[in-house]
Amino acid sequence: MNSGAPRIVSLLPSATEIVCALGLEDALVGVTHECDFPASVKDKPKLTASRISHETMTSAEIDHAVRSQLDGHGSIYELDEERLRALRPDLILTQELCDVCAVSYKTVEKAARMFDAGVRVVSLEPNTIQDIFGNIRTVGSLTHREERAEEVLAALAARVDRVAAATADIERRPRTLMLEWLEPAFAPGHWVPEQVAIAGGDHAFGRPGKPSVTTTAEEIRRYAPEVIVLIPCGYYKEDTLSQLTSAHLPEGWHDLPAVLAGEVWAVDATSYFSRPGPRVVDGIEILARILHPEIFGEVEERDAVRVSKESQK
Repeated sequence: MNSGAPRIVSLLPSATEIVCALGLEDALVGVTHECDFPASVKDKPKLTASRISHETMTSAEIDHAVRSQLDGHGSIYELDEERLRALRPDLILTQELCDVCAVSYKTVEKAARMFDAGVRVVSLEPNTIQDIFGNIRTVGSLTHREERAEEVLAALAARVDRVAAATADIERRPRTLMLEWLEPAFAPGHWVPEQVAIAGGDHAFGRPGKPSVTTTAEEIRRYAPEVIVLIPCGYYKEDTLSQLTSAHLPEGWHDLPAVLAGEVWAVDATSYFSRPGPRVVDGIEILARILHPEIFGEVEERDAVRVSKESQK
């Protein structure tokens, strides 16, 4: 373990990525069942479990299950409080923003109070890219890694600036629909519209800095997207392609310009768009290659796959 570093429990995959980016992977004593990057954290003790299965349920079934749990003031996640207590963390990183994203803050705070009054519970609440960068700085401060945090931030900012500079004066900004859920369809929020704008797309279909919301077939048809990127929250591209076989897409989908032109893409949403961590910058770069291959080069299949018309029901 790093000398002087606190014993850290991360109850957010994005926080796990931030901690590791700061060189503190050895200080991580516990993570969530969803923490999978870097791959080495998969061997850390798991403190959460989900009551909902992405593998066996359809997009519509998951949406219904989530709403049912939350409307009943329940949670879709379980926290192993006994294991948390045994790990004796000094610092617990969690969030209050979204009960769908992680175990509830109140549950974490209550569990922490029960076993150690000295443990620090910190809620990370990003809504924008700058908020994400601010979280990296915050975790750096909490763990006495301020210098490393500034190095990480400088490298990330330089990459964002390179893309932004290349798209600053472009004339064509394709109308870009980032679909955050398949059934029902969700319009993007938080940092995703910013990612689109920086990458050189039109980001009018979305709410920067605010939660994603359900949208309608009429709103999608009115926007007439020229590019559609499927980013269901928590999904890898293989999961998205699998879900497409059972999802009922919005009425009029097959007449949308993006569908007719073969510009529908699946990406690793959980890696580059759902998680407010360092890899949102990778997401910007991937989008830039999808939207403007003439500037940035063709996107690689490992980062994005073109969705066939046959698989879009």
